[in-house]
Amino acid sequence: MKSLLFLVLISVCWAEAHPDNSSLKHERIVHIQAENGPRLLVVAEQAKIFSHRGGNITLPCKFYHEHTSTAGSGTHKIRVKWTKLTYDYLKELNVFVAMGHHRRSYGSYHGRVFLRESSENDASLIITNIMLEDYGRYKCEVIEGLEDDTAVVTLNLEGVVFPYSPRLGRYNLNFHEAQRACMEQDSIIASFDQLYDAWRSGLDWCNAGWLSDGSVQYPITKPREPCGGKNTVPGVRNYGFWDKEKSRYDVFCFTSNFNGRFYYLIHPIKLTYNEAVQACLKDGAQIAKVGQIFAAWKLLGYDRCDAGWLADGSVRYPISRPRKRCSPSEAAVRFVGFPDKKHKLYGVYCFRAFN
Repeated sequence: MKSLLFLVLISVCWAEAHPDNSSLKHERIVHIQAENGPRLLVVAEQAKIFSHRGGNITLPCKFYHEHTSTAGSGTHKIRVKWTKLTYDYLKELNVFVAMGHHRRSYGSYHGRVFLRESSENDASLIITNIMLEDYGRYKCEVIEGLEDDTAVVTLNLEGVVFPYSPRLGRYNLNFHEAQRACMEQDSIIASFDQLYDAWRSGLDWCNAGWLSDGSVQYPITKPREPCGGKNTVPGVRNYGFWDKEKSRYDVFCFTSNFNGRFYYLIHPIKLTYNEAVQACLKDGAQIAKVGQIFAAWKLLGYDRCDAGWLADGSVRYPISRPRKRCSPSEAAVRFVGFPDKKHKLYGVYCFRAFN
């Protein structure tokens, strides 16, 4: 009996290990089976697209089936959906949806976005009259039946980042006030990527400011004691994330090209703030905003040694060619301050929008 049991055990072990066992062959085949049908692929030919405010751009996106050259199988309608990604990765903003003849655009994109459709597999999105708020990352999603795939494209805008604090002085803005302050000066609150690019271009500012993701940071190109210590390395210093209601800092704003003319008003006498506002209106314009003087300086090379009033009550002047008595050490928008509006006399910078 013991001999018989021993032979049975040997037979079982041989059956489990033998490479020619038919049941094992079947199991291996199950594990290496390929997917049925062609797999949908969505690709973007360029990961980054560059434009400017007021321009028109195309965000590239095309879809294919992995094992065929056709755009779709024909059994299901193709649904194309474009969304804008936010810093909260769980939240996306709807931009545009198309399925067959049905098209819909959302929010501020309404009437400004449509598909290029240069071929059957073209899902590229055209955005017209680019706005500052359009900056960011966009997701192209194509859905066919149970299959779907996505590609991400970044829209970058040519522009300038500038630090801003109100008349009240340094560190007086919570996050929501910072957003409004930038909007009032023809700009938006800057992103980290925009601040980082500005730092790489030489922006050095010791005051910490809000960014669009709710963080507080500042760029240092020349380390020194009051700004993190002189023995530290250059970089964008990060204070982290703070309470958007209670915490108060400055803000970094971003602005781009404008559709109008920025100029210094030639006037026979210097003006108080209210007189400056009226002088621009009389000239068919409005008193210029801080974002407009920075855009004219950075993007157009505007250079003027005369200090002038701006809409927020500050007095500044743009220098693109450093020279004696006019910012001799560096090109910059020089800040004079927030003088007494009723008694101090200066020139004025105006802005006339193109119709």
